[in-house]
Amino acid sequence: MKKIVVGISGASGMPLAYHLLKELKKHDVEIHLVMSQSALMTIPYECEHSVEDFCHLANVVYDYSNIGASIASGTFQVDGMIIIPCSMKTVAGLAHGYSDNLLLRAGDVMIKEKRKLILVTREAPLSSIHLDNLSYLSKLNNLYIIPPVLSYYNHPQTIEDMETHLIGKILSPFNIQVEDFKTWK
Repeated sequence: MKKIVVGISGASGMPLAYHLLKELKKHDVEIHLVMSQSALMTIPYECEHSVEDFCHLANVVYDYSNIGASIASGTFQVDGMIIIPCSMKTVAGLAHGYSDNLLLRAGDVMIKEKRKLILVTREAPLSSIHLDNLSYLSKLNNLYIIPPVLSYYNHPQTIEDMETHLIGKILSPFNIQVEDFKTWK
């Protein structure tokens, strides 16, 4: 069974995070969830699902301020981490080793242990500071930056189709095949 940490920051994109959690559940992945305080505030603004709905999809939910939780240690074995959505504040913390909360500490652990770390970055427009931080992180061979960019070759008909395509891209590095993910032929 795969074991994946999912971090949710306060950037826009909560429906996509919920869709990811549902997809991971379908694949019998053990989900370890940590949400920032900003995420807890953003969820009610962006989606019909409650914070509790997000928590019910996880196997373990961690307090954001519990810097001593298991996912803060490199000895806790996981396949990797997905931060969705990933705010530019979170990117800055990761790029500069600033781990003052559990979400950042867990991401920092993925970097130092060379485990997969997927950042579903969400910001527009990007400033020079954002681009510098992303450029720095892009040089790490275990880190993937996957902004939620739309694709049209798959002829999406609904928002769910667009989300499914993005989820397929996000889960591909973990060799998790999303059923309705249409690859380029």
